[in-house]
This record gives sequence, structure tokens and C-alpha cells, in this order.
Amino acid sequence: MPKRNTKPDAADAADAAAGNLDLPLGEIVADWTPPPRPARRAMRGTYCIVEPLSIEKHSADLFAANRRDRENRIWVYLPYGPFDTLDAYQQWLADSCLSDDPLFFSIIDRRTGCAAGVASYLRIDPAAGAIEVGHINYAPALQRTVAATEAMFLMMENAFALGYRRYEWKCNALNANSRAAAARLGFTFEGVFRQATVSKSRNRDTAWYAVIDKQWPPLRAAFQTWLSAENFTPTGAQKKSLSTLTATALTPPPTQR
Repeated sequence: MPKRNTKPDAADAADAAAGNLDLPLGEIVADWTPPPRPARRAMRGTYCIVEPLSIEKHSADLFAANRRDRENRIWVYLPYGPFDTLDAYQQWLADSCLSDDPLFFSIIDRRTGCAAGVASYLRIDPAAGAIEVGHINYAPALQRTVAATEAMFLMMENAFALGYRRYEWKCNALNANSRAAAARLGFTFEGVFRQATVSKSRNRDTAWYAVIDKQWPPLRAAFQTWLSAENFTPTGAQKKSLSTLTATALTPPPTQR
């Protein structure tokens, strides 16, 4: 029985034209099936729970945690905020954070049981196998904690487990902290889109980062090593930095001579 050709006619025509013209083509993505959209469900880790955002359940904790940032630093590079009252914050949540794209989650610190940050999936494109993480906003209590890193790991792991090929991180090109976080988490810098948008009446150039599915297995192992109890001293100090682990994971093996 002849082997079934699974490539569409348009792809066959492109292959033929490229062959005749001696033009390069991308690699074939065999048996590609677009992944499902991420579900509105909790992702549970050792240090945190990434839970679908609920205004009733989370807004008061989030507002109180955000207010501890007296200088409003967490809002500088976001296109919204700060919010002076709980009512104003809840109204913004109702208007902006309850859709399926962006799909918002609250980050619950297991030490306190309180929500102390948010993040979302957005620009979800199953046909392309691409998904972005964004709207990341950590209150001071969550910043620089193991829970903060684990939340990013849980969201990335879920996206690749669903079958996405590309996981994106985009930020204001002037946001040095966000750019450093992307590099620490293993994202590869892909360039800057100049004059990408206008945010709070100012120009925004957008820096693009991504992890692709081929990079995920070694990065996943790096995260698991960093998050393990053995990587921390009794006082909570890390033994190996995540930056070192992710950089090593992405370093190609030496070529054999």
C-alpha cells in the first residue's frame, strides 16, 4: 500500500517551486496538530499555586500586597495602574482580566495562603503553536522568592505539555529588571521592535524573548534542579543559581573532532 502523503497540496506546490528555484525551506513539522487552548485551572507547585484569577477571592489580597510598593515601581512599565482604591482595582480586573485571552492567574504564596502576584497567558495562537506569558506583576512580598520563580516554571511547563512550540516573553525594552528575568529563566533574546506601541503617552520599544520546544527538556531539568530542596541551605540560600543552570542547559555540547 503506498505511503499516505500528509502534506497539504499547497506545501507540495511550494516544495516543487523551491526545488526548481534552488530556494531553502524550513524543516517539515511532521504530524503537526495545533494544541488546545490552556484551561482555566490551577497549577500547583511546592511553593505556590497558580490559580485562575477570581475578583471575589483574590482582589483584596492583591490590592493590599500591591499597596506595599510605596513608590509604585511595579506599575511603571505596565500600560495600566497604579490604582488608588480597591474599587478602582476591582473594576479594572472586571474589565480586563476575565477573558480567555489574556487568561489571567493569581499567584498564591503557599507560606501565607494569600495572592501576591498575577500573570497571564496571552496572544494564544494554537494554529502556530505559539503562546506568550505577560501581564506579570509581582507585589514586593512575592519578588525574589522561590514561589515567584516556580510560578513561571509551572506556566511554562503547562504550555509545553499542551503541545505549544513557542513560548514568548515581551517587555518594554527599557525594563532592565524584566529583561534580566527573561534571561535568568532561559529565554533567548530575539531583538527589539522599535516604536511598537504607545504606553502611558510614551513611546515603547518592545524586546522579544522566547523559549522553543527543543530547548524545553534541558531547561525543565535546570528548573527542577534549582527548585529541589537540595539546592537550598537551611537558611534558604541557593547553592546553584538559576542563571547558571539555564545558561548551561542552553549551551551546545562541544563538537567532536
